[in-house]
Amino acid sequence: CFRLLCSLLLPALFLSGILCICLVVLLWGVRLWIQRKKQLSSAGGDGKRPLLVGFFHPYCNAGGGGERVLWCAIRTLQKKYRNVTCVVYTGDRDATGEEIVEGAFRRFNIKLIHPVKFVFLEKRFLVEASLYPHFTLLGQSLGSVFLGWEALLKCVPDIYIDSMGYAFTIPLFKYLGGCRVGCYVHYPTISTDMLSVVRNQDTRFNNAAFITSSPLFSKFKLVYYYFFAFMYGLVGSCSDVVMVNSSWTLNHILSLWRAGACTSVVYPPCDVQTFLDIPLEVEKSTSEYSIVSVSQFRPEKDHPLQIRAFAKLLKEKRVGKEPSLKLILIGGCRNQQDEERVNNLKRLCEELGVSDDVMFRINIPFEELKRHLAEATIGLHTMWNEHFGIGVVECMAAGTVILAHNSGGPKLDIVVPHEGRVTGFLAEDEDGYAETMAYIFSLSPEKRLEIRENARRSVHRFSDQHFEDTFLLSVEPLFK
Repeated sequence: CFRLLCSLLLPALFLSGILCICLVVLLWGVRLWIQRKKQLSSAGGDGKRPLLVGFFHPYCNAGGGGERVLWCAIRTLQKKYRNVTCVVYTGDRDATGEEIVEGAFRRFNIKLIHPVKFVFLEKRFLVEASLYPHFTLLGQSLGSVFLGWEALLKCVPDIYIDSMGYAFTIPLFKYLGGCRVGCYVHYPTISTDMLSVVRNQDTRFNNAAFITSSPLFSKFKLVYYYFFAFMYGLVGSCSDVVMVNSSWTLNHILSLWRAGACTSVVYPPCDVQTFLDIPLEVEKSTSEYSIVSVSQFRPEKDHPLQIRAFAKLLKEKRVGKEPSLKLILIGGCRNQQDEERVNNLKRLCEELGVSDDVMFRINIPFEELKRHLAEATIGLHTMWNEHFGIGVVECMAAGTVILAHNSGGPKLDIVVPHEGRVTGFLAEDEDGYAETMAYIFSLSPEKRLEIRENARRSVHRFSDQHFEDTFLLSVEPLFK
């Protein structure tokens, strides 16, 4: 029996060793080939090759907070370093580079100092969630590796920064591309909160009812999540510099990646000064009050909760001659799935009988966003465990009374007392949101003005200037 075991085990070990050696040799050969390709790339006009800083952002033409971070980061590096050329890896092939840069200025009021090099990727569909109806996290992460490989073949940077949360591309650029690597984490791909949701069999948008109702499926998904969390921690720990956008994200990344020495909080840049320019005064009597929501039309933003809470508010408030209320949903649509999501929200409005009171404003210019916020009384946010919440900060800076979800970044970093004074309100469910909105409207205009002023004073720590200072401090090791 022992001889039989040895006769089977030894050849298997030998074969495994040979395959490992072949794999190492292959990867080393690929690395040398990529490095050779990098050396043969064209030099600058003075004979010196500029330092290439690549930002991996497949959806750079979207209008969300992550894109504002991208363009502010690029502008910051252009201000600081003269010998840097910024490269953006994107899948937005339906727009030219000039149109993308113009879109950044139109949406975010960000004007770049120097031109940006765009590398257009053809395989962005590999990271679309719709391609993976099951095992979505694993499918998108593996897809990002293939997309990252396409990016690496088209342009090898000196410094690589994942600015959209595709951590599985980091080892690719570090070990095969020979790059110094960093990342800005908006939201961990998997978090300990997600593990607890599956463990407790809670039904959420990313944990279907048929799974929560089955102990077997729940245990299988929990094992899958633990495996993925292990892999996610492994690839994330390869990063030389880790930037996170909030205390909530920091806690999860430290738990998963265990890279505390190179991890720091860099609050995302919010264009607070532009909104602070809006005059702040006691509200005048009006026949209509507006409630504004600013967030991309993605499932986790939970727009249905906003509509249901608003419908409940209208049902309880429509008595006598009280001012009418209007809910304005402002956000960006990235693709056809987002557009279908908006159509579903419109159908929900019809079912609840509030279609005439809800307005959808999609991919609007910055000036129109500013006007809506200037006129609004309440700023609304409903995402559970929002990683940060740029829209929340913008609402506070613009002078609305913010009502955000009692979790994540809003709870830990944003809607917190400033000098011991109230800056806004938090809620968790439909009833809580409806009741709190009714309470805000019941306050006197003078009391609302006091809360708005407190909120404004608290948001200076989220300014563009503060982002630039902390971002440069964090990425400095990549430029040494």
